[in-house]
Amino acid sequence: MSHELFVAARDAMAKCYSRYSDFPVGAAIRAEDGKIYSGANVEIASFPEGWCAETTAIGHMIMGGARKITEVAVIAEKMVACTPCGGCRQRLAEFSEPETPVHLCDANGVVKTVTMAELLPLAFDGGDL
Repeated sequence: MSHELFVAARDAMAKCYSRYSDFPVGAAIRAEDGKIYSGANVEIASFPEGWCAETTAIGHMIMGGARKITEVAVIAEKMVACTPCGGCRQRLAEFSEPETPVHLCDANGVVKTVTMAELLPLAFDGGDL
């Protein structure tokens, strides 16, 4: 199953808009409905404003009607086993469980798999909001 996510993340990375950082990133998430939603980073002239690949994928998932992430894959063209940034770790945690697998990839596939809890051990949960 993770290979399918890797391919979706890699294909999304090819569509990124990283004009300012030249750091292409792709992400793919599998939702509880079994569908895969992908995204790429998109930068704008007021860099570092813009949005990350994981954020794009989550947006596609929400717009597709799903609300729960069951698996994630992330790939960066210029880095082996790139992890999501801090903000994206929190965003991913918001829609997943501590045991949700996060696959860190390189150009050939999954290099390492960690859980959301390992990636963000003390995630903010909003308390009693």
